[in-house]
Amino acid sequence: MSKLKIYTVPAPVLKEKAQPVARIDDTIRKQMDDMLETMYAAPGIGLAANQVGLLNRVLVMDLEYREEDGAANPIFMANPEIIWHSEELSCMEEGCLSIPEQFAEVKRPAQVKVKYIDRDNKEQELDASGLLSHCVQHEIDHLDGIRFIDHISSLKRNMMVRRVKKLVKDYEVL
Repeated sequence: MSKLKIYTVPAPVLKEKAQPVARIDDTIRKQMDDMLETMYAAPGIGLAANQVGLLNRVLVMDLEYREEDGAANPIFMANPEIIWHSEELSCMEEGCLSIPEQFAEVKRPAQVKVKYIDRDNKEQELDASGLLSHCVQHEIDHLDGIRFIDHISSLKRNMMVRRVKKLVKDYEVL
């Protein structure tokens, strides 16, 4: 496995729509493993292919990872599709590895059902609520070229993008 570069705003790849994966093969499985390693190292709880400069519909998530004891429960998804969502909304603070150190409250459906292909090329369904629901919707948005900051006012969004540009520039100086 190898760590990948995480692209930050305003990188154009973050606004592009990813293309479906034809089949899960060793190349896609390696991509999933590399994305998982990258996400754990960041650290984060979800990562979509766009965020590492790839435009296929692949994402990884793990809400249970704990480095100190090795606990993990990774979820690998290809071609995820929300097939049902609740009318009830949930509001949670979201952040993003591609928009470091920036957070905002985002409203999303409280529950979703997602159809996807797992790393063994089998079709699966996931019923999600709470943090898992927000996370999977956030990552699917990435695959559609939508960032969490696209759900907030343009004033707040522009301020966050400016902060990230400065932050990234400051890191490059170090």
